[in-house]
Amino acid sequence: MQRTDALELVRQHVKNKNLIKHMVAVEVVMGALARRLVENDALWRLTGLLHDIDYDQTAEKPAEHSKLGAQMLAELQLPAELVQAVLVHNEAHGIPRSTRLDKALYCSDPVTGLIVAGALIHPSKKIANIDPDFILNRYGEKSFARGADREAIASCEELGLTLREFVTLALAAMQDSATELGL
Repeated sequence: MQRTDALELVRQHVKNKNLIKHMVAVEVVMGALARRLVENDALWRLTGLLHDIDYDQTAEKPAEHSKLGAQMLAELQLPAELVQAVLVHNEAHGIPRSTRLDKALYCSDPVTGLIVAGALIHPSKKIANIDPDFILNRYGEKSFARGADREAIASCEELGLTLREFVTLALAAMQDSATELGL
């Protein structure tokens, strides 16, 4: 599946523009991780872009989130490793993350929320004006961006990256896509 087709699929199933921007943010972070870890860039980006494809249908049923998405993506005959990563990114299912792709999606999902929240509290409201130290300082504030699971973000270490390396990589990827992300 090409990115244009995937983005069209996202727009068919997800109506919240901020959620679509989140999915694009995870896509760009996943692409940066793939390049850093010498993995399949297209597959990793596609996984990031499609990971919340079922959110509108499962928002009221969090235990179903990602199960429906994985089923939808499997029916489209997308790669099995993409389908698995989408399924296991919801910790509620208790399915172990066994591949690098699983682990990458799991830590990339919440880091984007932390970075967006950081950009939005900056006086300029621009992602270009924040740096890794700004984000890492906010990371330590438990009351800041409560929805950004710190343990999930810290699981970047399972990929051989320090928290600083991961935040730096994710922030740079999102800054490169600031226009599309509206930041």
